[in-house]
Amino acid sequence: MLESRRALLIGGAGLLTLLPAAQALAADAAASAASDATTEPALDPRLREQSHTTHGVVQVQGRRIEYRAVAGLLPVEGSHDEPGAVMSYVAYFGKAAPGAAQRPVIFLYNGGPGSSTVWLHLGAFGPKRVLTGNGRRGPAAPYRLVDNEYSLLDVADLVFIDAPGTGFGRIVAVDRDKAKEREKLKEKEKEFWGTDQDAAAFARFIKKFLTRFKLWNAPRYLFGESYGTTRSAVLVQRLQSQESVDMNGVILLSQVLNFGFSADDPQDSPGNDLAYALAVPTYAATAWYHRRLPAWADRSARTLDQLVAAARRFALGEYLQALTAGNAIAPETRRAVAETLSGFIGLPAPYLERAALRVYGGMFCNQLLADAGLTVGRLDTRYTGPSLDPLAKEADYDPQSSAIESAYVSLYNDYARNTLEVGADLDYRASADVGETWDSRHRPPGARQARSGTLNVMPDLATAMLVDPRLKVSMHAGYFDLATPFFAAEYELNHLPIPAALAANIEVHHYPAGHMMYDDPASLAALHDNVARFVRATDNART
Repeated sequence: MLESRRALLIGGAGLLTLLPAAQALAADAAASAASDATTEPALDPRLREQSHTTHGVVQVQGRRIEYRAVAGLLPVEGSHDEPGAVMSYVAYFGKAAPGAAQRPVIFLYNGGPGSSTVWLHLGAFGPKRVLTGNGRRGPAAPYRLVDNEYSLLDVADLVFIDAPGTGFGRIVAVDRDKAKEREKLKEKEKEFWGTDQDAAAFARFIKKFLTRFKLWNAPRYLFGESYGTTRSAVLVQRLQSQESVDMNGVILLSQVLNFGFSADDPQDSPGNDLAYALAVPTYAATAWYHRRLPAWADRSARTLDQLVAAARRFALGEYLQALTAGNAIAPETRRAVAETLSGFIGLPAPYLERAALRVYGGMFCNQLLADAGLTVGRLDTRYTGPSLDPLAKEADYDPQSSAIESAYVSLYNDYARNTLEVGADLDYRASADVGETWDSRHRPPGARQARSGTLNVMPDLATAMLVDPRLKVSMHAGYFDLATPFFAAEYELNHLPIPAALAANIEVHHYPAGHMMYDDPASLAALHDNVARFVRATDNART
C-alpha cells in the first residue's frame, strides 16, 4: 500500500525521527543548488544509512549476557544497481569474554513473501519475547513482553532483517508529480519484489552489514522461516557463486523449497497427487490432537510419533497408489482406501469417497471439526475458531493468525519506540502487500534465463552443498503446520540431487507444534537447544 505522506528517518535526539518528506527534499534540493553544478546529484535523504544504539542484559538459561542493540536502516540497490530502498534491521551483539574467538553471526528473516521479521524477533530468539496463548486465543491488550531465556545470544550475534518494503524500511521513488511518483514506485517495487530480486537485495544487505560492522571473518549463518527458507536456498547459492561469501550453515524453519508440494491448492493442478499424500501425516497429527481418531485414543499405548510414522507409510504406499490410479481405480479399492484414510485423518469415509480421496488443506481445516461449528488453523492446526460459513467447502480464515497478530504488532511498536528508541511517528509495517507485483520466476543455477511455473529452489540448495561440501543444513518442522507440511519438507531434502555422503550434512528436527513452533514454550526450548548445538558444531571456533 502507498502512503500519501512520505517520510524520512533521520538521527536526532537519540532517535530515528520522522520528518515530512517535503521538508527533507526541500532541504536536500537547497543543498544541491548551493553545490557546484558539476557534482553528482545528492542522494535522496530517505535512502541514507541510519542507526541508533542501546544496551541491555538478558538471562539465557541462567547465563547473564550483556548486549548492544543496533536498530537501523541500510540502503540497498535494486536490479538496476541504483539505490532504491532502505532495509530496516535490529542487530544484537553479545559482549564477548576477553580473548574469546569471534562470535558467530546469524542473519534471521521471516517469509511471506512480503513479511517483516517481527515474528522471529519477538517470538523466538531476540532478548525479549511475546507471551501468547500456545494453541488458544489470549486476551486483548495489555499484552506481555518478557525476557527471553531462549534467545540465541548465548551462541551468536543476531541480525533480524526486514524484507524490502516492510518494517521501518521503504522502497523509494520520487517525482514532483504525485501520480507519476506512484507509477515510478510501482516500477521500483518490481526491482525488489520477486524471487531473484529479493535474494539479490538480501545479498547486498548482508555484504554491507559485514562491512559496516567489521564481521567479514565471523562464522556466518542464514536462518529463514517459511518463505524465508525459500529465500535461504537462493541466497546461500547466490552469495557463494556471485559474491564469494560462504556460509557455515543454513537453518530452515518450516521449510518450503518446492511449491508444487503445497497442500494449499493441489486441486488447481490435476495429476499432482503427491501433494495430497505429503499432507496426510499433518492431517493425522491434527486429528490426533483434537481427539478425532478412536483407534489412537489411548495415548499411553500409541504415541504421536508412532501415528506419524504409520501415516507416512500409508501416504506414500497404499494411498498414493490409489491416487495415481486416477479414474481407473476400482470402486471397492476406493472404498477400502477411504476407510483407511478416515482412520488416519478423522474425516468420514463417505465424504472422502465423494472427494475422490483428495483433500486439500482448506477442506481439511473446515471439515475436521465442522460438527462442532469450528475451523482449525492453517499455520498451527492446534488453534480453532468459529466457522464463519459452516457450509463452505474450505476454511475462510486462519484462527492461529488472528489469535496472535495483534499481540506481536502491538508489542513490537511499543518495544521499538520505548526500548530501542527508534521509529518515532513512522509506521512499522508488519507486512507489505506484494500481491500481483511479486515475480515468482526464478533462474536456477546454470540456467541462462529465469523460468516461469511452479517455484522450485531445490537445485539452488543442492548446488550450494555440492560446491561447498562442508556446508551444513539444519531443518526444523512442526507436526501441526499445514502451511508447510513436515512430510513435504522431508521429501524435499530426501530428493535433493546430492550424493549420499552430502546428505549426512543435513539434520532434521520435529516439534509437537505448528508453523511458528516457538509459540509453544517447550518447543521453543528444544528449538533453542538444537540450533545452539548446530552453531557450536559448525562455527569452527578454535579453543
